[in-house]
Amino acid sequence: MSVLALEYPPINHLFDWPAFLFDGTALAVNKTVLIYVAATVATMLLFGLAGRPRQSLVPSGVQHVAESSVNFIEESVVMQTIGPDGRKFMPFLTSLFFFILFSNITEVIPGLQFPANSRMAVPMLLALLVWVIYNVVGVRSQGLLGYLKNSLFPPGVPKALYVLVTPIELVSTFVVRPFSLAIRLWANMVAGHLLLVTFAVLSAALWGATYVGAALTFPMLIAMTGFEILVSVLQAFIFTILTAVYIGGSMHPEH
Repeated sequence: MSVLALEYPPINHLFDWPAFLFDGTALAVNKTVLIYVAATVATMLLFGLAGRPRQSLVPSGVQHVAESSVNFIEESVVMQTIGPDGRKFMPFLTSLFFFILFSNITEVIPGLQFPANSRMAVPMLLALLVWVIYNVVGVRSQGLLGYLKNSLFPPGVPKALYVLVTPIELVSTFVVRPFSLAIRLWANMVAGHLLLVTFAVLSAALWGATYVGAALTFPMLIAMTGFEILVSVLQAFIFTILTAVYIGGSMHPEH
C-alpha cells in the first residue's frame, strides 16, 4: 500500500523571493518588485491607450473598458460616499483601484502565481498615503480645530460619554484606520495564496498516486482559482471604497 507524500514548500519559499538585481542594496529587484512595476505600467497603459483620440463615437476595446471602469468608480464609489465634490478625487481612486487589482491578479497568472500584496510593505504604504490624504482634506475643509473637534467629539453624543467616546475616536480615526486598511488587504491575499498552493500541491500529489483522487481535487483547484479572482477584485474595491469613505467623512463631517 503506497503512502501519499505531500511535499509542501516552506513558507519562506512562498513569500520571500531572492533578488536577482542589485542584491543586498536598497535597489534590490525581485519578483515582487517586478509585479508592482508591471501593475504600475499596466494601469498607465490602460488609461494612456484609452485617452487616445477616438476613431468613432462609440468606444470599443480598451476605451470601453476604461470608460466603463471610470463610470463604475464614479457611480458606485464616489457618488455613494463623497458626493459631487468627490469627482476631483476620481483620478486617484481609479488609479488606486487598478493598481491594487493588477497587483492582486498575478496570483492566478501562470509563471507568476504570486500576489504582490501578500507582502505587507506596499499595502501599508498605500494605507499611510490614504491616512495623509484624508487628514489633509479634513484640515483643509474644516480647519485644524474644527477637524479635531468633529473627529474626537462627535455631535449628538451626551457630554458625559465623551470620556469614553473621545479616546475611542482618537484611536479609531488616527491609528486603527491605516492598519485595518493594510492588514485587510494583506491578510486576504496571504490566505488566498496559501489556499491555492495547498490545493495545487494536493492535486499534484493525488495525480501521481491515483487519477480518481486528482479528478476530485482538480475541479476544486479550478473553483478556488475563480474564487481568488473574485477576491482580488473585491479587495481592490473594498480598499478603494473605504478610502472614499474616509475622504468623504473628512470633507463632510456629520452634523
